[in-house]
Amino acid sequence: MKPPPFHYAAPSSVAEAVELLVAHAAAEPRVLAGGQSLIPLMNFRLAQPGHLIDLRNVAELDGIRVDGGVLVIGAMTRQSVVERSPEVALTAPLLAEAVGLVAHAPIRNSGTIGGSIAHADPAAELPAVALALDAELVATGPEGTRTIPAAEFLLGPFSTALRPDEILTEIRIPRRGGGHAFVEFARTHGNFALVGVAAQVEIEAGRVARAAIALTGVAPTAIRATAAENALLGAAPGAETIAAAADAAVTGLTPAADLHASAATRVALARSYVHRALERAISRAQDRR
Repeated sequence: MKPPPFHYAAPSSVAEAVELLVAHAAAEPRVLAGGQSLIPLMNFRLAQPGHLIDLRNVAELDGIRVDGGVLVIGAMTRQSVVERSPEVALTAPLLAEAVGLVAHAPIRNSGTIGGSIAHADPAAELPAVALALDAELVATGPEGTRTIPAAEFLLGPFSTALRPDEILTEIRIPRRGGGHAFVEFARTHGNFALVGVAAQVEIEAGRVARAAIALTGVAPTAIRATAAENALLGAAPGAETIAAAADAAVTGLTPAADLHASAATRVALARSYVHRALERAISRAQDRR
């Protein structure tokens, strides 16, 4: 299938892109980043924007820098660039590990970090990473910029706190110590994962000082496993603690069943992969002491 007719614009600045969003609001315009999600939706006519605003020429949205211990990534930065970035590897290794699991290399060469997060697919890796790392998302609209915590950004499946006249322009991730892990279960390499787990663990004086766990594929959006995090805090990071946290992570989960997996299968996978992620993150945290 092919998309219905639409108007196309390729602005060269964020300001120009926002002006186009405002000017064509009645036509339900959409912003095009890497196009790996939006174009297929348009081809199947699940999305039918009257105006398509392509951000590929907006150079100010592309780049990676570290600002006072905070990793700052432009929303149009390609996933493959994030994957290979030494700044990302040093400041947010959890992100580097997760982005390497996104689809296949050709997809990562086109897909953008901002596009994935703004798309808010419940099965995607990057929204979960943003949650686990307490990222902040910078949105720009006609009234200027505002900063949205990741926990407030993801509202539901394919739904975010971005307003219709706003563009996600920047992702800000504070540097974290300790150990990290991103693990997921997919039936074949490169497919969307049935379940994914992002974990970041910090250990001080032999006990867990901070824990962040985010899950994909078990709810309408990526979620933090706060009960599991609380089970870890202050505890010695041994086998019993990890098992208790894995159990806590799935307590109360009610994932939807679909043709890929039953609800019970997703819960079982989530428990197993939380356990696996915590073992790896804790091992790495202990190695770094």
